[in-house]
Amino acid sequence: MSKILIIAGTNRPGSNTAKVAAHIDAIYRAAGHPAEVLDLAGLPPEIFAAASYAEKPASFRPFSEAVLQATGLHLVTPEYNGSVPGVLKYFIDMLKFPESFERKPVAFTGLAAGRWGALRPVEQLQTIFCYRNAHIYPERVFIPSVNDHLTPEGGLKDEELLGRLRSQADGFAKFIASLAKKS
Repeated sequence: MSKILIIAGTNRPGSNTAKVAAHIDAIYRAAGHPAEVLDLAGLPPEIFAAASYAEKPASFRPFSEAVLQATGLHLVTPEYNGSVPGVLKYFIDMLKFPESFERKPVAFTGLAAGRWGALRPVEQLQTIFCYRNAHIYPERVFIPSVNDHLTPEGGLKDEELLGRLRSQADGFAKFIASLAKKS
């Protein structure tokens, strides 16, 4: 059975990205699809040493292996200064090339305080993942004005948004299954 890895694409502690990723995880699990959240807030500090380009620290191995073992990746990204958070791009750069993303199904959810809901970072990520020969799932979900959609405890309060996230998760799980049948 497939395992979907949900990547919370920032290392900001207590981020809205991690809260939305947790909701997406719950949606996959409720539908019977094994999933797991990989929160970049947990990256080991030693991965940021310049020497990591040549040799990855052992503490990074669980992150790298999680990506390699996943049958699909669901990236949840905020928008920082009109772009992808630097830590998410750095994380991508630290992963094994080309096997980390080669022919791997990938879905995207973007969120932002502004009104475009991370459209720019999702499009930037799509370019990166196309370059890396990933299979891009076309149904994206954008969450503009994310703070208006979250309760103080981090719950999602918008039923229409939850419906879009459920639709995306269901479609992505089917996309993964259809690609698995072809290989």
